[in-house]
Amino acid sequence: MDNSHVALVSMMLKAEMFTPFRCDRNIALGINLQSLTKVLRAAQNEDILTLKAEDAPDVVNLVFESPDTDRLSEYDIKLMDIDQEHLGIPDTEYAATVEMPSSEFARICRDLIAMSESVGIEATKDGVRFSCQGDIGNGSVTLRQHTNVEKPDNDVAIQLTEPVSLTFSLKYLVNFCKASGLAGRVKLCLSQEVPLLVEYTLSGTSYLRFYLAPKIGEDE
Repeated sequence: MDNSHVALVSMMLKAEMFTPFRCDRNIALGINLQSLTKVLRAAQNEDILTLKAEDAPDVVNLVFESPDTDRLSEYDIKLMDIDQEHLGIPDTEYAATVEMPSSEFARICRDLIAMSESVGIEATKDGVRFSCQGDIGNGSVTLRQHTNVEKPDNDVAIQLTEPVSLTFSLKYLVNFCKASGLAGRVKLCLSQEVPLLVEYTLSGTSYLRFYLAPKIGEDE
């Protein structure tokens, strides 16, 4: 969760994504993301990454092994205490769900942030509309549900139980779009007065989810 408690990210990597995967008991490892990012930059694209932690650990061990050479790099990152209680995500029944190409969502967010800091997302039976108002003018993009038989990844699917209209910070959405390289499609789930869910499906049932609180009242 970010410091302002506006956005939260949740990633699930299932055991079947790893070869091998071993976890003798449930364990929570608090890792500073900046430290982890710095260490991961030491890896080459084709390196095999191994993550290890002992019982009651104070560090997490990362090993980068080159498949082509005998090079082996090993790093320990100090662990930190984290408060897991406030990171709970309640189950939500959403009024609107939109599935679309992740590249299209990224393009819309990048285009609209040039005009405004906020975007209104409105889902109706006619489609989903992204709109903004800024100092230089107004802009909007509307997507209607459609199916592409030859290129199903380009489909836009909308499930709706009632219309939804919310406003969000584009700065956060543009950051969420950086994950579009991990998945060809993205799912947006909306309901009035609850955080937006932006979900990228990874391998199998693994996922990367972003939650973003809507702007309300004078913040709009």
